Amino acid sequence: MDYGKNNEVYSKVVRAGKRTYFFDIKSTRGNELYLTITESKKTFIDGKESYQKHKLFLYKEDFEKFQDGLSNVLDKINELNDSGEYKTETHEDKKDYSEVSFDDL
Repeated sequence: MDYGKNNEVYSKVVRAGKRTYFFDIKSTRGNELYLTITESKKTFIDGKESYQKHKLFLYKEDFEKFQDGLSNVLDKINELNDSGEYKTETHEDKKDYSEVSFDDL
């Protein structure tokens, strides 16, 4: 089965403020699936736009452990937020100055 460039099977893009996350399912030569998670963050160096990228490779033998660990920490975050001890920042609390247009100045 030919999945195209780099044996990509499926891709999901999640935009979150200044960061973009790419969840890519790929296939090895032996037709085993694995997941890459890439974080891309726009930065400006010397006035030039560039992107910092960080990538994780997750293989089938680790899927369940990764899912369990992620689920566990997300549940803990919700529990801690519900306790009132920690402040939950909402999207409305954030100011994204990267979306200011010239006309707003």
